[in-house]
Amino acid sequence: MKTPDTRVSGSPRPLRIVVGVDGSEPSLRAVEWAADEAVLRGASLRLVYASLWERYEGAALAEGLGKPSEEVMAEDVVATAERRARRRQPDLGITTDILPEEAEYCLIRESRGALLMVLGCRGRSGVTEALLGSVSVTVAGHAHCPLIVLRGSHDNQVRPGPAGRIVLGVGEKPADSAAVCFAAEEASLRGAGLEAVRAWRRPLHEPRAHPLIVGQPAHLQETEAAELVEEALATVPDGLRVRRRTVEGFARDALLAVSRDADLLVVGARRRQGHCGLQLGRVAHGVLHHAVCPVAVVPEPA
Repeated sequence: MKTPDTRVSGSPRPLRIVVGVDGSEPSLRAVEWAADEAVLRGASLRLVYASLWERYEGAALAEGLGKPSEEVMAEDVVATAERRARRRQPDLGITTDILPEEAEYCLIRESRGALLMVLGCRGRSGVTEALLGSVSVTVAGHAHCPLIVLRGSHDNQVRPGPAGRIVLGVGEKPADSAAVCFAAEEASLRGAGLEAVRAWRRPLHEPRAHPLIVGQPAHLQETEAAELVEEALATVPDGLRVRRRTVEGFARDALLAVSRDADLLVVGARRRQGHCGLQLGRVAHGVLHHAVCPVAVVPEPA
């Protein structure tokens, strides 16, 4: 099943938000969340179901319908997701597709033509659990657009929650960071504040090492963290409510702690030379699995 795509002629970037659906309640909440996001950004919504049902079922037909039973289920999944999106945003442009292929390859390819991709935290069972479970990590590591994974007990809406803030994990190279731009844009669209967080750690001192080679004093580590935060926020538009924060400890632990009262946590993923696609580091991998709020993984330029 395929419907025409919706694009804005002459647009400098794709105006389409893609959602991977599987019929589970987490994926349907992702559909509603993405529908709100699409309206905020003036984008269309694309709903995609991917499964290798043809490989396993072949010509086995659903009684009275003349179609493989998995195809019938897939059509029902996509139709349900579309109804949910239209109830949420009646005037939103929506397209759908059912693709008989591996979920991760399908979604990575779909990310090439997307402004943003959204996945639920997990599927309901078996094959579908892979779509929105381990596959989401694979997609996050290779997607060509920002990926948002909805985690925790979020209220499946883009409007600011009680916290009213977007949290940005500041990386090693914050200048011209795509993650910074994305986080600032999200905060602006939602009318939320932006909190930039950078973790720092005291240097490890070996008992017999000479003072000149054991590393810098702890206060210099904290100063460097603060400087990286300032560098990250240098291009943030005026008028945006901004908070700067440096935290002693591991970056993953610091971000997981602030995710408890954030509406969205944004981290970058940078390409590593000699590797194909983005390679998720420990921080991005950790927050994808354990954050309390939705997580956005934004691919950074090489």
